[in-house]
Amino acid sequence: MILEITSGEQEVLPGPRLFNMAKIKLKIDDREIEAEAGTTVLEAAKAVGIEIPHYCYHPGLSIDGNCRMCLVEIEKIPKPVISCHTRVAEGMVVKTQTENVKKMRNSVMEFLLINHPLDCPTCDQAGECRLQDYYMQYDRIASRFAEEKVHKNKMVDLGAGVMLDQERCIACSRCVRFCNEVSKTGELVLANRGDHVTITTFPGKKLSNPYAGNVVDICPVGALTSNEFRFKKRVWFLSKTESVCTGCSRGCAIEIHFEASKVYRLIPRFNPQVNSYWMCDEGRHGFHFVNENRILKPTKNGVEISASMAISYLAGEIKNLSPASLGIVAHATLSNEVLSILKELGTSLGTQVFFSRNEPHNPLSDHFLMTKDKNPNQMGINHMGFKPLSELTQGQSLIVINGLSKKDGELVTQKKAKVIALFSANESELSKNCSLVFPIPTFAEQNGHFTNGDGLVQAFKAAFKPRGESKEIGVYLHMLLAQLEDKKPRVAFGI
Repeated sequence: MILEITSGEQEVLPGPRLFNMAKIKLKIDDREIEAEAGTTVLEAAKAVGIEIPHYCYHPGLSIDGNCRMCLVEIEKIPKPVISCHTRVAEGMVVKTQTENVKKMRNSVMEFLLINHPLDCPTCDQAGECRLQDYYMQYDRIASRFAEEKVHKNKMVDLGAGVMLDQERCIACSRCVRFCNEVSKTGELVLANRGDHVTITTFPGKKLSNPYAGNVVDICPVGALTSNEFRFKKRVWFLSKTESVCTGCSRGCAIEIHFEASKVYRLIPRFNPQVNSYWMCDEGRHGFHFVNENRILKPTKNGVEISASMAISYLAGEIKNLSPASLGIVAHATLSNEVLSILKELGTSLGTQVFFSRNEPHNPLSDHFLMTKDKNPNQMGINHMGFKPLSELTQGQSLIVINGLSKKDGELVTQKKAKVIALFSANESELSKNCSLVFPIPTFAEQNGHFTNGDGLVQAFKAAFKPRGESKEIGVYLHMLLAQLEDKKPRVAFGI
């Protein structure tokens, strides 16, 4: 397995402000702590497990300081200060839980909720909304506002699959700063003043950048929602698993949110080496193959059969072939573990191993996250010595894992090669025309590692059990080697 990280020039991703300076000693709520010079009070408190509530602050964005929720008291400073902007100083004494601080938080919450609609029963953000959480922690009083609330537009299509509810917006400006600083496209602005302020786009423009979905992630309330996830599932029903995006060779760290073996959304997971706090929309929406068009049972000529019977048929085919006439074709979407097993199988059978890949050209590639290589594990497959399918000889019989790209499919036809078995998670033209088809799990249903384009090996975890009768490649190959052991020595594959 490849464990090194290769160097390469790429844009530094926005992230927490890091400082290589001397340590400063201070007190927060009577706890003596150390923090690096330049660190904000909010960041220093968070590092030692002291929560200071906030809305507008985000570690991957510039500091705006407009929500005033993070106000704290500091000795020798006569007025409360915002902790998201105030830097630590030697001997500083910070108080985050005084009666005055609690009263300020209560007042800020009351101010923010004056015109906020009572949408919680229908809001997608319910269950992960900071207005709900902070109300329960710092407010919990009945509204004193007897006048008519200010009404705004409820369903505004900003573009890029993002829906805005203007009444829920608290004008934290996170989304505006994201478009200015991260995507650098600047579509969003704050318009109007006072209680009529709202997020909007410039006249005649839409939110259209390829990272637009991140504004939904960073919205602390339910103002910005995703059309794809909107009204699909309450968040408290969803489970979460750490994984890696398979959309390109960047390998962004993600979380899979799912219920009952169905994926409902992917969101970015912080990784300072790869994607910071962000991910592209193409990767974010590229999970539907986990839910749709799945192969769930082994088939022979379109008829469902048991896995053991299908393996027997495959073993019979292999016994009638010479090693030189058989080839194993892996796909660059497979994990390092599966690739290693296939390489061992090729060695055991004395046959060649090839690879197929998605076309390595992405018209949306940029200097931020999206790479030209659309394969999540091309680096891993290269390091393991798989040959490109262009080296295929005329008339070979092939065992194909995870399908063929369009270009490689045409090559197989030109070479008059025959696919005798397909191991795949999803239906395709190849699965419809192949005599033996075996269902395998997607990346969401197994553990493994990918090696991204910079040589970094990253783990992904199974979110749920394989669907239908899908089995991991190692299981099938154990069964196959048991059938072939009278011809070839048995290999103990790692599963």
